[in-house]
Amino acid sequence: MSERRARSARPPGRAPSQHFLRSQALAAELVRDAGIGPDELVLDLGAGTGRLTAELARVARGVVAVELDPRLAERLVGRWPNVRVACDDAASVPLPDEPFRVVANLPFTGAMGILRHLLDDPCVPLERADVIVEWGVAVKRALPWPSSLNDVLWGAWHTSSVTRRLPRRCFRPSPSVDAGVLVFERRHEPLVPPEEAESYRRFVAYAFRRGRRAVRAEPRELDPHEWAAAYRARASARP
Repeated sequence: MSERRARSARPPGRAPSQHFLRSQALAAELVRDAGIGPDELVLDLGAGTGRLTAELARVARGVVAVELDPRLAERLVGRWPNVRVACDDAASVPLPDEPFRVVANLPFTGAMGILRHLLDDPCVPLERADVIVEWGVAVKRALPWPSSLNDVLWGAWHTSSVTRRLPRRCFRPSPSVDAGVLVFERRHEPLVPPEEAESYRRFVAYAFRRGRRAVRAEPRELDPHEWAAAYRARASARP
């Protein structure tokens, strides 16, 4: 596993706004929808009581169940032969160096930190992530417009979509809003070469600050394909 790790300011214990799936049948449906293969390594980030972990263990080669709460993590240890339990913060846990998948019910208030951990670096060998997040977050992250800095950067290497809405009654304790299944899938052909990620990040950040003076359009009006085209045009115009 990679040694990349961000320092977490979160105190030990249960992740904030963690809402557990009520139904094992729903967990099984979600894992089926994700299409996990028998040769795949899967991370369950925020494993909680293990509903998703149990279903993933049935179909995957290996599962890493990451749970911040030591009491919950201890209850997961030894229950499945192909599951390794990590009592760690999902927003900073070391990620595998081999291709991997994610199927997870993310803590609502920590979801963006976990997504940044998974998606900011295109060299992280994430193949696909099926994650449960607040409905508003799912819709915002899946829409190509209006663009945000994160959406533009992540969109260069991953597609995003919403595959399912989950009513709040599906969780215990029930959250104040519905949730959605948000899917990120690695592009077969990246819009920007991964080795140019830092250069592209600087370009996008600069253009968002400068607005029309940098890209001749409102930055939020451009989708990831248009941003990548603007980046290539700028690169080719350099002497």
